[in-house]
Amino acid sequence: MCLVLWAYRRHPRYRLVLAANRDEFYVRPSAPAHRWPEAPEVLAGRDLEAGGTWLGVSERGRLALVTNYREPDRRAVGRRSRGWLTRDFLLGSEAPAAYLERVLAEGNAYNGFNLLVGDTETLAYGSNRSDGIRVLAPGLYGLSNHLLGTRWPKVTRGLAAFTSLLQEDSIDPEALLALLADRTPAPDETLPRTGLDLEWERRLSAIFVATPAYGTRSSTVLLWEQDGKLTFVERTYGPGGRPLETRTYRMKCPAR
Repeated sequence: MCLVLWAYRRHPRYRLVLAANRDEFYVRPSAPAHRWPEAPEVLAGRDLEAGGTWLGVSERGRLALVTNYREPDRRAVGRRSRGWLTRDFLLGSEAPAAYLERVLAEGNAYNGFNLLVGDTETLAYGSNRSDGIRVLAPGLYGLSNHLLGTRWPKVTRGLAAFTSLLQEDSIDPEALLALLADRTPAPDETLPRTGLDLEWERRLSAIFVATPAYGTRSSTVLLWEQDGKLTFVERTYGPGGRPLETRTYRMKCPAR
């Protein structure tokens, strides 16, 4: 997943508004969001290669998502799948901060990651490329493939549009999906330098990435209301950004 925008306790109706794009190679097998047969309270996509997930929620009020930390020169084979981090939190019962402390103590077992986990009381962030964890205060946040707070062009552009949509009393999932479908590349002078060649930095700078082999595989909108009602909308895409299907799920979570 390469872009996540969220508003935490900043809207009178919603305790959390989240919009996210997952970018991945099209050949990597994955399943769209669904209730897991072994844990029907969990709603999440699934990486069919390693068994984890990039983003999920549960009826117990648990939320988890992961993004890779872009560092092509440090990526090593044979390390644990980062999708297990989200899977294990969704299936477990540890408090967010305690979970992050534990997994970050074993952070060297994974390639670089950003991890966001939450329950009905707390939302927390950690990365194995920074020190410590952050228990998040109410606010607006954007995350891509660097540390939380890094204003890559797609984060800045996305937050500007996201902030405007939050002015509405009732948020339309289609408006957030349209935001996530923006294919405008960033100007060259604003591009980050992460070790990729310039052409790939350009391609990856858009909110929505579309290339023949790699791109945005799914866009997800999550609207979690103050009374516990949760709406989860996912739109999936094929090679070149071709839309495949849109699925909408609703569940009831604890209201706290």
